[in-house]
Amino acid sequence: MSENAEKAKTPADFWFDPLCPWAWMTSRWMLEVEKVRPVEVRWHVMSLAVLNENKLDEVPEEYRENMRPGGKAWGPVRVVTAAQQLHGDEVVGRLYTALGTRFHNEGLGANRESIAAALEDAGLPADLIEYADKDTYDAQLRASHKEGIDLVGQEVGTPVIAVPGSDGDRIAFFGPVVTPAPKGEQAARLWDGTLMVASIPGFYEIKRTRTAGPSFD
Repeated sequence: MSENAEKAKTPADFWFDPLCPWAWMTSRWMLEVEKVRPVEVRWHVMSLAVLNENKLDEVPEEYRENMRPGGKAWGPVRVVTAAQQLHGDEVVGRLYTALGTRFHNEGLGANRESIAAALEDAGLPADLIEYADKDTYDAQLRASHKEGIDLVGQEVGTPVIAVPGSDGDRIAFFGPVVTPAPKGEQAARLWDGTLMVASIPGFYEIKRTRTAGPSFD
């Protein structure tokens, strides 16, 4: 690919929490979008634990313990943040893929063993697992989370996507929530349509009841 073609790519900033299966579906769609549109995804961490820390009484009981300090929602995002801080932005997408594959596709859960195995899969040092229980980079984690959530508001979750608008301002939105992850031309059509509606001033929401869970096929 020529240098000019590379420069013409639109950066799409994508905020994710590795725990979220719906964000995982959207992220796999974005990898398809990169194949069919001049888009380059830039990966960032956000945190469901941070998002919900002041409203734990509103979180479904089955998720509440995960979100509390020391709960399993903290480990994966802390490890990804540590990897980014110590090894650069370029490792974030690779580690997310390794984590999501084990958490979701393989159904192994967000436990310490899965995180350690994902680090190996991603070619990253094994000792990064120690940051799962440390707050060393929590300030950076919170800053990344804030950057993403400030674009769309506190009432949504993960994923958040932001792209440059034609007027220079960012177009940002939560989602799309979709299953299975569209491929090929279907992925392209969803991307084009999402950008079209998200770019309309005052547009906020399209929604319908989910009738199926995430399909990782």
